[in-house]
Amino acid sequence: MRFRMKKRLILLSILAGSLQFSCTKHFDELNVDPNQASEAIFNANLLLPSAQWKYVESISGYNSVLFQSMWIQAYASTSTGGANYYSNGDKYVLSNNTLSYLDRVWNNAYNAASFAYEMEQLAKKKGGMSNLENIGTIMQIQSLATASDVFGDIPYSQALQAKTGNITQPTYDTQESIYKSLLTRLETAVTALNANQAAPTNDAFAYKGNIGQWKRYGYSLMLKLAMRLTKADPTTAKTYAEKAAAGGVFTSVADDAYVMADLTNSYTNANASALATAADLYQLRWSKTMIDYLKSNEDPRLGKIAEVPAAGLAANQTATGGDNTPANQLGLPNGYDLSGGATDITKAPNYPGATGTGNDVTPLGKYSRPTNVFRNQSGPLFVLTYAETELLLAEAATRGYTVTGSAATHYKNAVSAGLQSLAKFGTTVAIDAATADAYATAHPLVAANALKQINEQYWATTSILQNFIEAWSNWRRSGYPQLTPVNYTGNFSSGSIPRRELYPTGEGSLNPTNYKEAASRLPNGDVWTSRIWWDKQ
Repeated sequence: MRFRMKKRLILLSILAGSLQFSCTKHFDELNVDPNQASEAIFNANLLLPSAQWKYVESISGYNSVLFQSMWIQAYASTSTGGANYYSNGDKYVLSNNTLSYLDRVWNNAYNAASFAYEMEQLAKKKGGMSNLENIGTIMQIQSLATASDVFGDIPYSQALQAKTGNITQPTYDTQESIYKSLLTRLETAVTALNANQAAPTNDAFAYKGNIGQWKRYGYSLMLKLAMRLTKADPTTAKTYAEKAAAGGVFTSVADDAYVMADLTNSYTNANASALATAADLYQLRWSKTMIDYLKSNEDPRLGKIAEVPAAGLAANQTATGGDNTPANQLGLPNGYDLSGGATDITKAPNYPGATGTGNDVTPLGKYSRPTNVFRNQSGPLFVLTYAETELLLAEAATRGYTVTGSAATHYKNAVSAGLQSLAKFGTTVAIDAATADAYATAHPLVAANALKQINEQYWATTSILQNFIEAWSNWRRSGYPQLTPVNYTGNFSSGSIPRRELYPTGEGSLNPTNYKEAASRLPNGDVWTSRIWWDKQ
């Protein structure tokens, strides 16, 4: 893995430097430097880890920790705007860098799609690389689906064609047409994967080019995209969920799709970086919503992921370990501050009191924060997991779709897998299979409450694995967990949890006609509260 990371460092410095833009005119500026390797000798395999790395950058770091992690009440913060950037998420209040953060999902998702597209085209030209070609299609689909999930209508049919088609102002396709195209293309690409053909040689996933696992990844992605449509297009949702289940999705935690970061070679885990400073350590806590959920379910993850810092302000601003005792964990309620007014945390119901004495006192001292494993800048960045897949199969079975196995069995598998996947963060938080299985057996699916139970578990699992955009997307689709929004003074969403992100700031000037048309199709225009196509009430 470290060897592959070094390759990625070299490759990104050569190929990605010109792609750090929010505007659509730079979608495909790859391999245009005459001093670089020509297509005839360049190994298309080298583009795969770049596509994978740029994708995980699109779903991690400040662009998700500062927004979605607190929109869905996994994390909470007393930050109050201005330079205190966590106000974006906890209170839906602008900070100095809000507009900069908004560009990051768009930039990185299209960067990832550009690398994948270039890889696909190069593999096609060279011949004998059909698996790499189809994996390129799959990675484009993953990236563009995420961009559409975050923004709604996006450039799709004319995207990635700045070089080959000289299209620098692409039209925005409707999300409905995008999703239907993505599912069709995905079916073709996954079906075409062939273990008898050459495998990719520079895979940043733990698959190491294993085509069987890539095939399961493709079908699991198909299942996820299909289930996005349960309200917007139930017929398409059922058709493709059943195709995915029949094709063969993930079968164990060994199939989890994730990328290990590599701080030594400058591939920093952006989620960990967003929790690293003294201010981050002090201001960011687990939300009361999350801690209460884990406590009420006696979830063994609680004692692994949360700690109460040692008493006092200084201890709350350092990474020194705290108290992991599950019974002592306490979540910070969202929407409070340290400003001394009516929304000061000391006015919160059941406020537990401060810790420390004299000048070393802190009102936040008894609230739980993430443990040190989440600050490991060489830690894992999750893309799609067996636990998510089993939860989606459990929901599919609950909805009456034709899938092998009962909803109860899939739910049990998912609960156990969600606990076991924590081991990717390190041995200190690992939960062994026997413990995970025993817990899952003791906490079965209740048929009368199935959709709520399944999707609350999906929220908890994806949030704990730090995939906050996925947790937010599934919350918007399913409505679970049922969250009480924050209505803080000066918020940008009228006291509602945001349903989408705004289009990047450059789109209005660099692609004005198409941007305006796309914005006009949104229910309330280009605002935080407009629901995208699949986000139905």
